Amino acid sequence: MEYQEIISKKYGVNTADAFSALLIELPNVHFINTYYRWNLITADPDDNKYCDCAVAGKVQYIVTEDRHFDVLRNISFPTLKTISVDEFSKLI
Repeated sequence: MEYQEIISKKYGVNTADAFSALLIELPNVHFINTYYRWNLITADPDDNKYCDCAVAGKVQYIVTEDRHFDVLRNISFPTLKTISVDEFSKLI
């Protein structure tokens, strides 16, 4: 829902709806159930859903430009690594 909200603000509701529909259909998109809330980010608690999903999904890193995620560098457990969009682009 947060993706939809942000995209609709920048590009309009139709684009946000199309993007959401695409995400549901892509074979490399996985839906993850989270069973624990870590509450790692206090500056923007709404961002915690991404951390919780990352832990549950055992991801290598979170790709973000959001500075609220910088706090993860100082948290030893659970370990979550963040990388920028530019760093991610170099990996792929």
